[in-house]
Amino acid sequence: MYVQVFSRFSTYIADLSVKPGTFVVAVTLVIGWVFGPFVGYSETWQLVINTSTTIITFLMVFVLQNSQNRDGKALQTKLDELILTSQAQNKFVGIEKLDEEELRKMSKALAEKAEHVEDVADEKAESKQTPA
Repeated sequence: MYVQVFSRFSTYIADLSVKPGTFVVAVTLVIGWVFGPFVGYSETWQLVINTSTTIITFLMVFVLQNSQNRDGKALQTKLDELILTSQAQNKFVGIEKLDEEELRKMSKALAEKAEHVEDVADEKAESKQTPA
């Protein structure tokens, strides 16, 4: 229940945070913060702004990280589905759960395979260009 409520809340806040109006409000607050002392705002004003921005930043880290994690999991699930329903090798499903060393080994093997495919493609292109 709490997870679902937090997910909805974080999605709403993440969507709200990227709107142009939110940016305008943020810029306005920063301008007020910077020019406050010049127009006679008190030190209490500076303290309120500093405290508010710190709290908002701290909370936004959790909200945006939650949103980012859900997006990453959704993308990974879509990729897994594509792998399972295609000619791709099923050993790649779930590789995000491997440790760093295993991931490096798979990445290196894929890079070597891609290099080989590129060489074959180059050879085919050259053979088509060479007159018989």
